[in-house]
Amino acid sequence: MRKQAAEQLSEYLSGQGLKSTRQRDDVLNAFVSAGRHLSAEELYLLVKKSNPGIGYATVYRTLKLLAEAGLADERRFEDGFTRYEYNASDGHHDHLICTRCGKIIEFENERIEQLQQDVARKNRFKVQSHKLELYGLCSDCQGQRK
Repeated sequence: MRKQAAEQLSEYLSGQGLKSTRQRDDVLNAFVSAGRHLSAEELYLLVKKSNPGIGYATVYRTLKLLAEAGLADERRFEDGFTRYEYNASDGHHDHLICTRCGKIIEFENERIEQLQQDVARKNRFKVQSHKLELYGLCSDCQGQRK
């Protein structure tokens, strides 16, 4: 997975006349390895562990490059924070978001996808993209008091 992502980033950078750098590689590795939705700040803290000299601006700019290269998807959930998720091209998925702890659970459901297509077809509507976000309490938070 990392090798594919590194090759994709390298091709993108080359096409843009940009250089591949160790810092960009460090950001990419931390991002792909994290396996979860990350804010720029969270990614910065991860990268800083392996590269203490890296700056926040470098991480932020690299995240933007990853998005432009098709390696990262920018997500803005109801809490107002922008997070990024690795676009592994595994297909479409949706999200369950805990309103208490912020946990994000990805899920796929073919029946939901089919229902959305049926609704669009019935209304002669051409869907170009969509996202489904369900907000509530995760199983851990359901047992906790506020």
